[in-house]
Amino acid sequence: MSREILLLVDALAHEKSVEKEIVFAALEMALASATKKRFQEDADARVSIDRLTGNYQSFRRWMVVDDDAVEDTTRQISLSDALQQNADIEVGEYIEESLEPIAFGRIGAQAAKQVIFQKIRDAEREQTLSDFLERGDYMVTGVIKRMERGSAIIESGKVEASLSRDQMIPKENLRIGDRVRAYLQRIDRNARGPQILLSRISPEFLMKLFELEVPEIEEGLLEIKAAARDPGSRAKIAVQSHDARIDPIGTCVGMRGSRVQSVISELAGERVDIILWSDDSATFIINALAPAEISSIMVDEEKHSMDIVVDDENLAQAIGRNGQNVRLASELTGWELNIMTMEESEAKQKEETSVFSQLFIEKLDVDEEMAEILVQEGFSTLEEIAYVPMNEMLEIESFDEETVNELRNRARNVLLTDAIVSEEKVEHVADDLLSLEGMDSDILRALADSGINTQEDLADLATDDLIEITGIDADRANQLIMKAREPWFA
Repeated sequence: MSREILLLVDALAHEKSVEKEIVFAALEMALASATKKRFQEDADARVSIDRLTGNYQSFRRWMVVDDDAVEDTTRQISLSDALQQNADIEVGEYIEESLEPIAFGRIGAQAAKQVIFQKIRDAEREQTLSDFLERGDYMVTGVIKRMERGSAIIESGKVEASLSRDQMIPKENLRIGDRVRAYLQRIDRNARGPQILLSRISPEFLMKLFELEVPEIEEGLLEIKAAARDPGSRAKIAVQSHDARIDPIGTCVGMRGSRVQSVISELAGERVDIILWSDDSATFIINALAPAEISSIMVDEEKHSMDIVVDDENLAQAIGRNGQNVRLASELTGWELNIMTMEESEAKQKEETSVFSQLFIEKLDVDEEMAEILVQEGFSTLEEIAYVPMNEMLEIESFDEETVNELRNRARNVLLTDAIVSEEKVEHVADDLLSLEGMDSDILRALADSGINTQEDLADLATDDLIEITGIDADRANQLIMKAREPWFA
């Protein structure tokens, strides 16, 4: 009978083009399933087949658990009882009892085949998926085989992939038999159906389409640096040339627009703006907002945002219909963009100037004229005044060395005093707040300044309150508050 097992394994492995080990494992599972039927209770059985001889052994087994964790005596054994049989046994291991092997010929052949074939089908599916992924081709082309709950099941060679309704371009009407291209978005190995999940709305799909249409990209002469999409309506891509002789925009557009038109046709008429990439963020953003003309840009590196000033004639064009143009430009560049008119910009600058001037008047004990000079020269914090190099401050026309030294000393004294006061406040903070997961010194000082000194105080705050106090983002604020509230649910 052992020879019969080896012959069966060889035949199935060859027929299904899978490794013998997979067939052995499936056969062991089938034999174990048949062995369990000997017992009236729900026993746990294991079968081990010798890979060389075909001989097999059967065992009944019990998992070792802690003494107070035994819930099912048909499958579990307490650690203390297990130690009496094996002094080296540990929790999580098994105690086994040898059984008379069930005769292979008496196994329900159909049941055994079902287990074996299911295992082999799983292995074939995994092998097909692995072969597909090894090709490294993220653009999938195939034919819609069927529709399931709004999703299109696409057959590409031996592989089936799923394109869900929310990953289709809005208003496109795909039908069975249509030939479709889509981007491999992710692999779901736990899915019962197709494990390859596709997208036609991702920016990566747009980039791949241009790679197919523009040979210079594959050759490395051009590079698509970024893309942003409003699927089915409008998109922007940023391109850069690595060869000074090549016009990146013209190359992507193609003769009489042939290349970009091919992409637009695939995207159901989605308009594509081709933008020239620049390492300079301000220049890149000006390109991204074209054809709107920009009057000026004010950069806030700390907030990673820019105020884009345009005249009234260019305002609507810069913003775009329903804010589409500025939204896509923001996604493309990675900067938060605030479009404003010259009047709005002047009002904002006036307000900021007033705030900074008042700060310097109060903290440095200077008059309004001196405060305005500091603001006009670009100073906005006491730290800048205290630690900007001496020679830079001496370049200010109305400042001499004595004035600069006095301003620097006053700024440093204020900062030192504030630091001492802040440390004194932190001294009153409870240990549970100090050690709270996710807490840092800046947040701690801000909380202490607002009288939040215990974990319970923090737990009582709303997310909006914490954001206002500390200036952190909503996700982090919510995480901190939920961490502080953990004792409530313990």
